[in-house]
Amino acid sequence: MISIYLQGLALGAALILPLGPQNAFVLNQGIKRHYPLMTAALCSLSDIVLICGGIFGGSALLNQSPTLLMLITWAGVAFLLWYGWGALRNAWRGGAAVTDDAALKQGRWRIIMTLLAVTWLNPHVYLDTFVVLGSLGSQLPSMEARRWFALGTISASVLWFFGLALLAAWLSPRLRTPLAQRIINLLVGGIMWFIAFQLAGQGIAALAS
Repeated sequence: MISIYLQGLALGAALILPLGPQNAFVLNQGIKRHYPLMTAALCSLSDIVLICGGIFGGSALLNQSPTLLMLITWAGVAFLLWYGWGALRNAWRGGAAVTDDAALKQGRWRIIMTLLAVTWLNPHVYLDTFVVLGSLGSQLPSMEARRWFALGTISASVLWFFGLALLAAWLSPRLRTPLAQRIINLLVGGIMWFIAFQLAGQGIAALAS
């Protein structure tokens, strides 16, 4: 079963390492040193729910409901455009706007709601967990093998999110300079809009088919 665990760990790492909305948000909160561990914990918990849902039967639900996936896609497009606009606007305003502590701080519930939106309104999350992991998990010979596979992918998620949050917090003094903040906001905004336009293209193609 160790080989199945390592397979899940490697696949989970491959799916989570590319910089997306979740990673960008965790990175940003770590740099601000504003609830970084809470942010990492919520991302990990969301991934645990999604991974278990995908591997233990949720993939069938998504495959049978293209309308649900379409609704998630367009809600995700709208949210990513809005969030990306905020990051790009902060980059345009410059260092004075992003280094002010009062501007950096957000309420705990606002962070939680934004993080839940970043996670659950991102269709790529469902494709990774329900389609990729779900299809691979369903091919395993036993329920015990599925559990080990799920544990491996969950381990990758937990290690990555907490590692990213702690590393960003450790590097915070260097990354909170006006120039670094401008670059980070440009990067985050660009990623959000790139994913939003990519999702919109997929949504339009699905409607046309």
